[in-house]
Amino acid sequence: MKIKDFLSPTDVTIDVAVPNKQKLLVELASKAGARFQLPPDEVFAELSKREDLGSTGIGAGIALPHARFHQVDKPFGLFLRLGQPIAFDALDGKPVDIVFLLLLPENAKAEQLSALACVARKLRNPAVTAALRKARDGAEIFRVLASE
Repeated sequence: MKIKDFLSPTDVTIDVAVPNKQKLLVELASKAGARFQLPPDEVFAELSKREDLGSTGIGAGIALPHARFHQVDKPFGLFLRLGQPIAFDALDGKPVDIVFLLLLPENAKAEQLSALACVARKLRNPAVTAALRKARDGAEIFRVLASE
């Protein structure tokens, strides 16, 4: 599985301004909810439930919030680069500025792991994250993420 299989250029946003983790999850829920005609509060609730299990902040300024929904038939991604890093309870305690949301099918366990692993592998590459932070626009970010 490749990132371009579940992320489109229109689902990349840069310089997003949110003051904290909760507002970020609300923003993600709003964007994803609109895409799938899901109530944003339902998306927010599922994202929050996942965060309650343990932070999806994987370190190095990166967060991978995700949730499963029966209304989603294949993995769907949203990428946000924040204008200012925010506290996210990340594993390394560092603030987050790169956020990749994944909505996943409720019953697709292997597909879920494949999409999550694909994103995690890509974002753990310091050259990739440096390029994402330097990118001037969403199209450039998409090119970085979609490259092999």
